[in-house]
Amino acid sequence: MKLTNSQEEYLKTIYLLEKSNQKVRVTDMAIRLKITKPSVNKAINILKDMGFIDYQAYGSIKLTEEGENYAIEIIKKQDILTMFLVEILDIDKQQAEEEAVAMKHAISEKTARKLNQYITQIMNLEDITCAYDENNEKCRNCIKIKAKNKMKMEE
Repeated sequence: MKLTNSQEEYLKTIYLLEKSNQKVRVTDMAIRLKITKPSVNKAINILKDMGFIDYQAYGSIKLTEEGENYAIEIIKKQDILTMFLVEILDIDKQQAEEEAVAMKHAISEKTARKLNQYITQIMNLEDITCAYDENNEKCRNCIKIKAKNKMKMEE
């Protein structure tokens, strides 16, 4: 099932807030996404109906297993694109991160898989998968460290 760009951002945001050990509430989402609480309520009710989240009015928002898997794939796409732009195309990291945010919505799962395979092959890395945690510096840099070490060994 294909979600809209904004629905993907909701899932990603819920996932990241959950991983930072927070109870996720409508207010948290509104603040993080810089939108109104009624907009968040409407979106989370749609995501609930789709089976991606568990939510009771005025309670906390939790991803279902399907929602968490989808959020991880969204983050993975963004990370793969960022790494490709920075490590392969030598784009400035900040610019690459901004562009990867927009690009992740435009590419299919098939394209993301093929890009992952390309990066894995060209840099001789293992598959890029993890239980991403934005608060863990190791998670933010693990792929980059592997790639840089691999490139140093080849020099």
